[in-house]
Amino acid sequence: MLELKTLPTDCAKRRNSNACDTCGARALSVCGSVAEGDLGRLDAMAEHLTFAAGAVMIREGDPAGHVFNITSGSVRVYKLLADGRRQIIGFLFTGDFLGLATPDTYVFSAEAVEPASVCRFRKTEYRALIRDCPALEATLFDRANHELAAAQNQMLLLGRKTALERIATFLLDLPSHDPARTIPPGHVHLPMTRAEIADYLGLTIETVSRVLTRLKTQGVIRLVSLSELRVEQPEVLRDLADGVG
Repeated sequence: MLELKTLPTDCAKRRNSNACDTCGARALSVCGSVAEGDLGRLDAMAEHLTFAAGAVMIREGDPAGHVFNITSGSVRVYKLLADGRRQIIGFLFTGDFLGLATPDTYVFSAEAVEPASVCRFRKTEYRALIRDCPALEATLFDRANHELAAAQNQMLLLGRKTALERIATFLLDLPSHDPARTIPPGHVHLPMTRAEIADYLGLTIETVSRVLTRLKTQGVIRLVSLSELRVEQPEVLRDLADGVG
């Protein structure tokens, strides 16, 4: 059984300051727009949860009573087709926000790719905070616009690009989505499996492995480990992503 943990009550009582004051994700998240005077209210609303790799955070069809702010790790968001196939619709990282725009039930599932921590808020309480904090509302609006643009780019990726173009684009874009990760310049951290990359890009595992091997053989990338690679020729990779390589 995958385990979900909360902070022990006595541990929470021993904190000398709000968790928001020392949260490393605050500068990257919508919480950064909350005024100092409202941080205590935000912290009082939050449930601080941790998820083991593979643990379910959200299950499609369940009542959508909470929203989530990811404070560490990574999460896969996906939908299952009627025949059991999985389409990953996004990978989320530190600072990303999830669940506010859902209707009465969740229309997707979310699971931890690697050990992850989140702040979970009741949606009704969080919406009340938004009404009282115009800056937070504006930040969430900006995030929504960004997510819309990302969805349009994903439609282009899946609808028009070749397998090579999809993987090159994915490798170029991934570091910008995970700014809290400390890695050397030019390196790309891949917490997800090859199967998850395939389910995100609409490819097979074999195709993902074959393209990565081709890029490695051509010297465009170097595999440091199963979960990390280095881009040796970024301009070549960019040309491949744009279909001019």
